[in-house]
Amino acid sequence: MDMYTKLHPNVTFEPEFSGWDGYWDKLASMTAAGNMPDIVQMDSYYLADYADKNQLADLGSLNMADVEPALLDTGKYKDKLYAIPLGNNALGFVYNKKLMVESGIELPQNGWTWEDVKRIGQEAKAKLGEDVYFTQDFTWQYMNYEAYQLSRGKGHPITTDGIFNFDQQTFLDYMNMYENFRKEGLAPPPDVSLAHKDFDPKFDLMANGTALSRFIYAVQIPSLESLAPDTYELVSHPKEEQNGAWLKPSMFWSASAKSKHLEEAKAFIDWFVNDVQANEVLMAGGRGAPSSTKVVEALDAHFTPIDKKANDLINLVAQDPAPFNPGAPGWASFRDKDFKDIGEQIMFGELTPEKAWDLLVSKAKSYQ
Repeated sequence: MDMYTKLHPNVTFEPEFSGWDGYWDKLASMTAAGNMPDIVQMDSYYLADYADKNQLADLGSLNMADVEPALLDTGKYKDKLYAIPLGNNALGFVYNKKLMVESGIELPQNGWTWEDVKRIGQEAKAKLGEDVYFTQDFTWQYMNYEAYQLSRGKGHPITTDGIFNFDQQTFLDYMNMYENFRKEGLAPPPDVSLAHKDFDPKFDLMANGTALSRFIYAVQIPSLESLAPDTYELVSHPKEEQNGAWLKPSMFWSASAKSKHLEEAKAFIDWFVNDVQANEVLMAGGRGAPSSTKVVEALDAHFTPIDKKANDLINLVAQDPAPFNPGAPGWASFRDKDFKDIGEQIMFGELTPEKAWDLLVSKAKSYQ
């Protein structure tokens, strides 16, 4: 933003920063009050909600010729471009390679399965003792469940047109799998799991040595690596019959449809994506490979070893990606709140997986 203001002194910014927790509630409140910021950080799972209500500006006039069409299309809703991807990203798994090598534990390999997670986890548990766990517990995590169901060949739990498509047996298998992980000590007790805070030196379960692995997006690995350099390795997301991981934009820029400075906002987004020097600065932020292919070529020599690890995972997933789901209007709260709440009740033994299924179906009816 400072760079842009130096180039265009007539344009200044008033930034507001927020972590993921609380961001979407805050943005929803601002939008409802009619004061959505001129430029907003958007995410694929919320794009449909905002675009469907005509709250985002059409950015189709911007020069995005150097962005791969498939990546650019992730910012579209009903054939209009409402979000510009900042970079490319992929779902994978990260593990503590340093500790596993020191302890003589078999290392995960690309193409591993959930059976491999269980087997390696049992080996790790036997060697590392009571208070160290192989994997974090994602009973509550919709995104991890989505990858699990996709890997079963059952499609997205919520389709792009808003249809409830959870497969009952897959849901029960997933919940029972993590319940067994907790019973065997492969995953932490629920109170330990829910104390986790991503990339917090004290409360991140991988950073503090409590867990050895978890799912992660490629662009997040520099943040974890910064807490313990030369410790972690990326590998493909575990699968069942097929790959369940997908490619997605790392983050989006969108602009308010009601902005009084829409042309200035669009010009800034165009510059942000296409300018080499801007992306050279952005590389320090851990947002993945730039979306412009020309920018990637210009900055290739600047990529660090950890950047290259992230890019390698993206390239691996790109060979056989699961279909990307940009989300469906009206389902954000179900995915982020209802599913999470039901998962946490299972973790604490307040619901059996079977009772949880009944509650899940009941909750979904109010969204259809």
